[in-house]
Amino acid sequence: MVSKLNLPIIDLSSHDRLSTANSIRQACMEYGFFYLVNHDIEKEFVEEVFNHSNNFFSLPHEHKINLARKAYRGYTPLYCEQLNPAPNSKGDSKESFYIGTLEDTTSANLNQWPSQELLPDWKPTMESFFWKLLATGKELLSLIALSLNLDEGFFKKIESLNKPEAFLRLLRYPGELGSCEEEYGSSPHTDYGMITLLLTDGVPGLQICKDKFKQPQVWEDVTHVEGAFIVNIGDMMERWTNCVYRSTLHRVMPTGKERYSVAFFLDPPSDCVVECFETCCSDSSPPRFPPIRSGDYLNQRFRVTYGSVADLKT
Repeated sequence: MVSKLNLPIIDLSSHDRLSTANSIRQACMEYGFFYLVNHDIEKEFVEEVFNHSNNFFSLPHEHKINLARKAYRGYTPLYCEQLNPAPNSKGDSKESFYIGTLEDTTSANLNQWPSQELLPDWKPTMESFFWKLLATGKELLSLIALSLNLDEGFFKKIESLNKPEAFLRLLRYPGELGSCEEEYGSSPHTDYGMITLLLTDGVPGLQICKDKFKQPQVWEDVTHVEGAFIVNIGDMMERWTNCVYRSTLHRVMPTGKERYSVAFFLDPPSDCVVECFETCCSDSSPPRFPPIRSGDYLNQRFRVTYGSVADLKT
């Protein structure tokens, strides 16, 4: 029996920033996950985004596959991603659509879009959503900096927010219960980057395992909170903080119901050097990881996930 988990709630609109930062610190050390409320992204606009996502995934397969993933942008069909690359896995039971950063013109030009004739207003809606999420993510990172006893402008000062590698990902899980006990909507994994902001349609399925090294693993259902982002710490932030903040194992299980979600991955630019924060190490707790460029680290992780996937247009 999987128990239900109520994560800490962080109010982005609170004027008591130090208290909010302390709450974030506690959440990141204990769970690696928290809810984010009062983020100023209107409920009606989120509903519009989910409607547009539904419209895209409802297209015939030939229209979607014409936008097949290139340079981590575009459409990924069912079973083409393996977040937990076990040798007997057929891949995750989900389809997705990636939209890369819009801050850098060269990177933005790599994005693929459904035609205006096929899906009217789809592109401008997603572009607007991207900018709203980016603003929310940057505000949250200033509080995370405070929570680490750093200046709240720290991430901006080290240029980790200067043309960040931000990705918006639309996801659809068919939800059918397969015959295989080990079939996942999203297999157990940790996120690779800095932070992830997630919105769901309320259909359950997301579970976390607070102690990824303990056996047997204990999984808990993440309760839906209407209008709240589910935020989690990624491996890069865990590395940056010398494991003070935890990147928590999570998965999505089929429930018999179709499920939609939207994830926003906020990572530093590829040339940003990730090395232990001074406030997270000492003589008794030296840095556990050598410095590495963000782009090198992420590419290593992506190759594991996508390296064995054949050309999606074949």
